[in-house]
Amino acid sequence: MTNPLLTPSTLPYNLPDFANIRLEHVEPAFEEALRHHAAEIAEITTAAEPTWENTVEAFELAGADLDRVMAWFFNLQGTDATDDFDAVADRIVPRLSAHVDSIYQNDELYQRIKGVEVPEDGESQRLHAELMRRFTRRGANLDAAGKSRLQEINQRLSELSERFGRNLLADTTRLAVEFTRDELAGLSEDQLASYEKDGRYVVPIELPTTQSLQSELQDAAARHKLFDASRKRGQDSNRDIVLESVALRQERAKLLGFDSHADYVIAEETAGTAAAARQLIADLAPAAAANAEAERKLAGELAGEDLDGADWPYWQAKRRAEELGLDEAELRKYFPLEQVLTDGVFYAANLLYGITVDKRADLAGYRDDVDVWEVKEEDGTGIGLLLTDYAARPSKRGGAWMSSFVDQSHLAGTKPVVVNVMSINSNLLTIDEVTTLFHEFGHALHGLLSDVRYPSHSGTNVPRDWVEFPSQINENYAFAPEIARNYARHVDTDEPIPAPLLEAMEASRQFGQGFSTAEYLAASAIDLAWHSLDGELPSDVDAFEAQVLRDYGLDVDGLEPRYRSTWFNHIFAGGYSAGYYSYLWAEALDADGYALVAEEGINRATGAKFRDAILSRGASRDYDEAYRAFRGRDKDTQPLLKRRGLAGARTDAQKNSR
Repeated sequence: MTNPLLTPSTLPYNLPDFANIRLEHVEPAFEEALRHHAAEIAEITTAAEPTWENTVEAFELAGADLDRVMAWFFNLQGTDATDDFDAVADRIVPRLSAHVDSIYQNDELYQRIKGVEVPEDGESQRLHAELMRRFTRRGANLDAAGKSRLQEINQRLSELSERFGRNLLADTTRLAVEFTRDELAGLSEDQLASYEKDGRYVVPIELPTTQSLQSELQDAAARHKLFDASRKRGQDSNRDIVLESVALRQERAKLLGFDSHADYVIAEETAGTAAAARQLIADLAPAAAANAEAERKLAGELAGEDLDGADWPYWQAKRRAEELGLDEAELRKYFPLEQVLTDGVFYAANLLYGITVDKRADLAGYRDDVDVWEVKEEDGTGIGLLLTDYAARPSKRGGAWMSSFVDQSHLAGTKPVVVNVMSINSNLLTIDEVTTLFHEFGHALHGLLSDVRYPSHSGTNVPRDWVEFPSQINENYAFAPEIARNYARHVDTDEPIPAPLLEAMEASRQFGQGFSTAEYLAASAIDLAWHSLDGELPSDVDAFEAQVLRDYGLDVDGLEPRYRSTWFNHIFAGGYSAGYYSYLWAEALDADGYALVAEEGINRATGAKFRDAILSRGASRDYDEAYRAFRGRDKDTQPLLKRRGLAGARTDAQKNSR
């Protein structure tokens, strides 16, 4: 019987044939795909006189079977992790790491690509330079002993990453908090229904430290119960993994000629240097900490007591409601999920890019509650498929993300199939959930509207501090009046959101920026501190974190970093090690870029400019050049500082430019 993972799908856009693929298909397909990919590499190295086509383009196309197997497996493991999935991951992840290392440490392949005649077009020139860096960073220039040690490090790091994420998911599931109905006072009936099962009310833990329900729960003891559970994650299971991962990353960086892992990572980012990323945090931390402390004091005055991390969000929300006249429970009624998605997210994309998004009921996702949508140009030409998986479930890893099953490439003749994943407990969304819906679709647009030749350049295959730019600029459309008026309609009456409420809602997004900026900077500081170490490692994770926060002046009473090390999935089980700062780096682009949209309006001309310069280009163009093509100049950080309430702060880049 044919293994469905080893043959290209016959469904539209090569959508995986989910109905016929099973977990038991993965390991046999993986074995065959590894063998086939190795044979393809051998064929490249033994071909006649090297040409661009038989060497570089052949290398770009090699491994299609392996890509298909891994796309299915890792996407489904993230959305529905089970012991069986984890057991398969234990067996294949180290072997996958070793396989990739064997390719990039293949000297015949390296020399062949290095010496090939490169076409004069910019995309090919850029790909060749990128491949040379990739081979070097994977150890192509190391001696035999160095290559062997690098392989050992990479395999062990892949194992540790897998284990960290698994431990975190297990702890997150185990620590879900059971409440009585009375303890959940402050929540709507819709929310209560989403947490109730067999007469019990169980609230799952969200990925960040501070939980969103802390701003709504009226019972202080309930707030502390939830907050305390959040801070227990990984305390026993992930501490040793953190320390070993940091040590191995440091050793790898040294082996490859870098002072630290942060230097190794950020050399490939648009920030350029680890020092620039650290300086960004150092420049903004004092003003953010001062603003956060002022917010805590004002919220404490309303509460009539000094506030800790469990109570601060509740009284901050109370202060926001009092000052802006916002009722969170009533506000949710204007944001039914499907309405926000179709009349908001997709509507904005149509205004800007002329694209349409229509549900394909004839196509099946990997679960019954996963929808498949077809994305088309204005003239009806098919662009690709979008899968949406929004329902919360215990087996889904925390957070929200976009990934792909198929990448766009003219060379491969493929159109994109991407997925947006969130964990939503209620059909009526919060402001944060509305924002996240737009954010993740910004990533989806980056994949869907890609228009490049080479798979390596496709969509979101870009540096971490650039990949967040399209997603963050797309957040702005969520509450732009011309968009919000189209989708924000009352669930019971269908009345559009009143203008004063919309204005208050927009103002609320700027409320509490001291807290949100400081908790984000604190997590970024911890990430960079771990990965800037050069020498002996600390043995006490808590003491290390505390010292980092003191060094940056972010040790504000009652303020928890957005993530602490033992549940910092982004950096120990994701791709953001030494890169969590990138959200703020990208926000500087977003704030400045959206200022142009505000000037020109949300229209097709502005959308076309962004699509042509940014969304369609992937990694095929220099990023500074791409930004200038869109904005007409280099970025200005003032819009970011203004948005974050940090207008008095001056970044190092600004100081040096004046």
